[in-house]
Amino acid sequence: MLIYTRDNILQLVKFCFFQQGSRVADGDENTGRGNWTNKREYILSMIGYAIGLGNIWRFPYIAYKNGGGAFLIPYFVTLFLCGIPFFFLENAIGQFCSQGPINMWRAVPILQGVGFSMVAMNTFVSIYYNVIVAYSLYYMFASFQFPLPWSSCFSNCSTMSIVSCSVSGVLVANWTQENTTCPSSDMITASVRSPSEQYWDLVALQRSSGLDETGPIVWHLALCLLLSSILVAAALIRGIKSSGKVVYFTATLPYVVILILLIRGVTLEGAQDGIEFYIGSQSNLTKLTEAQVWKDAATQTFFSLSIAWGGIGTLASYNNFHNNMFLDSVVITLINHGSSVFAGFAIFSILGHMAHIYGKPVGKVVKEGFGLAFIAYPEALAKLPVSPLWSVLFFLMLFIVGLDTQFTQIEVITTCLFDAFPEIFKSKRAVLTIGTCVIVFLLGLPCVTRAGIYWVTLIDQFAASWMMLIVAFIEVIGLCYIYGGNRFIEDIEMMIGNKSFCFWLWWRACWFFISPCIILVILFWSLINFAPPTYGQVHYPAWGLALGWCMVAAILIWIPVVAGYKLIKAEGSLWKRLKFLCSPSEDWHPYLDIHRGERYSKERCRQQKAVSTNDKQM
Repeated sequence: MLIYTRDNILQLVKFCFFQQGSRVADGDENTGRGNWTNKREYILSMIGYAIGLGNIWRFPYIAYKNGGGAFLIPYFVTLFLCGIPFFFLENAIGQFCSQGPINMWRAVPILQGVGFSMVAMNTFVSIYYNVIVAYSLYYMFASFQFPLPWSSCFSNCSTMSIVSCSVSGVLVANWTQENTTCPSSDMITASVRSPSEQYWDLVALQRSSGLDETGPIVWHLALCLLLSSILVAAALIRGIKSSGKVVYFTATLPYVVILILLIRGVTLEGAQDGIEFYIGSQSNLTKLTEAQVWKDAATQTFFSLSIAWGGIGTLASYNNFHNNMFLDSVVITLINHGSSVFAGFAIFSILGHMAHIYGKPVGKVVKEGFGLAFIAYPEALAKLPVSPLWSVLFFLMLFIVGLDTQFTQIEVITTCLFDAFPEIFKSKRAVLTIGTCVIVFLLGLPCVTRAGIYWVTLIDQFAASWMMLIVAFIEVIGLCYIYGGNRFIEDIEMMIGNKSFCFWLWWRACWFFISPCIILVILFWSLINFAPPTYGQVHYPAWGLALGWCMVAAILIWIPVVAGYKLIKAEGSLWKRLKFLCSPSEDWHPYLDIHRGERYSKERCRQQKAVSTNDKQM
């Protein structure tokens, strides 16, 4: 029987926060960086990272819009053509070198700026993702009321047209025009579709009329943001050793909640209409002839798998060297896509019930993104018996799904810093994690002002959209064409053993041709059809759009800057410098000596270094 005395508690705190961050378990293969305690923790962490909010609030809408059940054909075809190949590639490169997304580019030093771009993009995403987690937390706490606060209007809702006065940057609704006393210049007419939309705009966000009117911090959101940051820091306080334990809960609970919501949903009147609208009778095979459908399928595949954000390689870098990452990649990506389809049934069964109550077609109540998660679905839940229970479960699920993704996004940042300065952070992993979470929290504060939703949308549209496609394209070109596809395959075979020529034929085709072509098509399509972002009917000012392009520059500028810096620092003619920087550096090899074999032995590295030195001197 354990007796917790004051001394015992102090020793436990010291062990967890100041020592264990630099230690690894006795069975770890890599004593320098540490490994996953077991395979389950890695798989659950990867599933939690890959399955994000987009699987829940974007995929169902994309599926019904693009032909229902017929959309599953391009969705899974693009998974096999580019999703799995990219996931496998990033998984393999991270596991081989046991380094984060910056140091993995020791394979192609001239492209090391791609790693910095991954971290920059990941940082922007972690800022606004943390805010979305805070939204979910707030709605979860608000759900502990009966009736739900968005189940009815705040005032007389007999008229569908309202007039709103902008007072200190806040939209204050006046439900009858007769009582309106605000100046005409401050008058905004809007269409109110539901009480849940009123609650989202006027209570949860306290939304201002535009990005120009920042207003004060919305303190209930700021407190939820703080709580979210504290929970992330606590889960990552010992790196993967602590987060690996947390994911037993966070990676599995969403499936339990979705199953509960699905069982409840299919018992409701009108649920069949919703499910048929989602994937049944609305299935339209003629949609497969439209290029837009295939583009949406490929885009959803890339975003849902979080490709080119650095998280896949980071999590894989903590694997044992001989782990079969190929099988992991296939299993995780299939689970990811299957989860999207599964979540859609739970969403549309309850939306079908809401459409039945209102006597409207299902298509009239379906939204995507914030509209689905915080307006349409909450309103549908408010119509159910014991509505607070279902609302708490739904927002708990959103919170956990967002938290899982946030774990890895913060881990990418801390891993890169740890790999860059191991002597400094080896005994200060907890300090590094807490410091990173504090910075992300502070950077997220503008997103919880009354103009916060506009900031969130701006970051989402500029920093987390087609940026990923550019980084992914350079990544596959760098590893397959510059580093060399055959050399990369030999590296993989060092980990999982030799495979047949036919086995590699498919992956060569994907890495060298199919996947890059798909990325280019999506990228050019996205650029051609790019339109300045809006939030509803609210347009962004010119300075806001300029700031969005500054985010793009802050992500991509690392690629030419780092390449230029390395070219300047190298010696010899321009051709010799290019040749030198397009060859693996002397630090490129498996992390542990025992795994380097003949190809990466110290003697061979010395010989290569001597050759490189001679090349630079010529």
